[in-house]
Amino acid sequence: MINVLARNWWAIALRGVVAILFGLVALFDPRIALYALVIVFGAYALVDGVFNVVAAVRAAEHHQRWIWLLVSGIAGILAGLITFAWPGITALILLYLIAYWAIITGVLEFIAGIRLRGHAANEWALLLGGAASIIFGVLLIVHPLAGALAVLWLIGAYAIVFGVLMLILSFRLRRHAEGVPGAA
Repeated sequence: MINVLARNWWAIALRGVVAILFGLVALFDPRIALYALVIVFGAYALVDGVFNVVAAVRAAEHHQRWIWLLVSGIAGILAGLITFAWPGITALILLYLIAYWAIITGVLEFIAGIRLRGHAANEWALLLGGAASIIFGVLLIVHPLAGALAVLWLIGAYAIVFGVLMLILSFRLRRHAEGVPGAA
């Protein structure tokens, strides 16, 4: 496997460069990055929906359960079309989904921390983690634009770090392909 990677080191380098560029765009022009994320989500939802409808039709042909595949497929197609028609609304809904997920998980973590009191050491970490999740979710709901900006900055920072690491890997793989000892 290392030899295949080494022969294609340039693809990993390209992946790193694209990640760094995306990260820079996310940091310096978050509107474009948000729009790109929404469009990628819309494309994914649409394609996933089409595949689920196809799977439902094939399942029905073989007298297997198909209704939930069809429902899921139609929902995915609708989500994709709505995303392309109203990308701004999709971004806001996605942000609220993250917010409510954080609140629900935070509450569950907090409850688990309370139940672990006296049974496990350091349950306070779970309590604090739950509280942090709840606060994060509430802040996203109260200040959605600032929350979206913060999430994009995190994604941007991650993309830059990931891209740099991919470049480092690609250059080590290139040295391996050239036969430099200890390169990989």
